[in-house]
Amino acid sequence: MNTSNQKMRAAQIHSFGGLAHLEIQNIEIPTPGEGEVLVKVHAAAVNPVDWKIREGYLAEIIPHQLPLTLGWDFAGEIVSVGKSVNSWSIGEAVYARPDLAKNGAFAEYILVSEKEIAAKPKSLNWQKSAAVPLVTLTAWQSLKDIGNIKQGDRVLIHAGAGGVGIAAIQLAKLAGATVYTTASTRNIEFLKTLGADHIIDYTQQDFSDLSNLDMVFDTLGGDVLQKSWPTLKQGGCLVSIAEVPNDEIATQHQVNAHFCFVQANPDQLAEIAKLIDSELLKIEIDSVFKLEDLAKAQQKSETGHVRGKIVIQVEEE
Repeated sequence: MNTSNQKMRAAQIHSFGGLAHLEIQNIEIPTPGEGEVLVKVHAAAVNPVDWKIREGYLAEIIPHQLPLTLGWDFAGEIVSVGKSVNSWSIGEAVYARPDLAKNGAFAEYILVSEKEIAAKPKSLNWQKSAAVPLVTLTAWQSLKDIGNIKQGDRVLIHAGAGGVGIAAIQLAKLAGATVYTTASTRNIEFLKTLGADHIIDYTQQDFSDLSNLDMVFDTLGGDVLQKSWPTLKQGGCLVSIAEVPNDEIATQHQVNAHFCFVQANPDQLAEIAKLIDSELLKIEIDSVFKLEDLAKAQQKSETGHVRGKIVIQVEEE
């Protein structure tokens, strides 16, 4: 594909701030360099990190260059490859959580490293495939890589009906753990279908009554994290994706505590695709928006009351 002087639609910000800073613009389609592939984006997914980056909350952590295209979760088709790319070919269907420091996937095309992508699940359509990478990698790396979850563990997963929570419940059950999770009343029956053993309706119950847990997976931070410490047994593990846990408090409770910032990992994505194609992982989509309606999608994401993932349909099917 010759992209010279061709244009694409992309959702960009030229400065950090609120939704008003988000603009759909026509920009040049990038050309893949050495080790890169150009992917035609069919669908992309919305994550809290999108609006946190848009607001500038991560500006000191991730060195972004403005203008910046948002969106770091996608599924699409390779249309061009750069020099020395031998592992991928034009026409292959892939999915990924690409480099957060570079332009993202809320665009008709995205440029990514060949080392960031994996073949998309064969059994899923573009929308559901786009909903997988970031949240499932987050759950995988938190529970398996950091938490070393194992058969018989008692695990509390906060916000079970969120994108990360849904993935985490299923991965924890596959590992043989007993799963406790928090949710609102409307999501209780849904979470039972995922295999959650004990669902705590946070509108009526207090999870802090739990005790002797092997692991807590915190997706919310703040008071929820603080109330989670006493629920762990001595030597237990707390993993947070919302904030860096306090080491002194962890020492006081004689537990291990870690922060997980998800990393791109195509090998893990390949394993995740196998689980999905074997019908061992379910994917839940909350709603689908067009690229032009990205602001509405992000606004919904910011409410924190989403079951599963919000997806952006980029390519008209």
